[in-house]
Amino acid sequence: MDEHGTLVTPADDDATLVLLKVEEAARRLRIGRTTCFALIRTGELESVMVGGLRRVPADAPAAYVTRLRTAHQAA
Repeated sequence: MDEHGTLVTPADDDATLVLLKVEEAARRLRIGRTTCFALIRTGELESVMVGGLRRVPADAPAAYVTRLRTAHQAA
């Protein structure tokens, strides 16, 4: 809690994270969870399985945006 008694959630930009939950990756991209899963399903957003858990490498959202920007500039 902060000084006002408001619950504080962990920052999504924690540089120590190597893998993100799909929801965390979606927040970084400012898209919904369902859209994020669709990007993963089509291979546009990299993900890995850890046990039974789907995780997104921390650098994958930025790489996805870079590919979008490159495709937009080429068009």
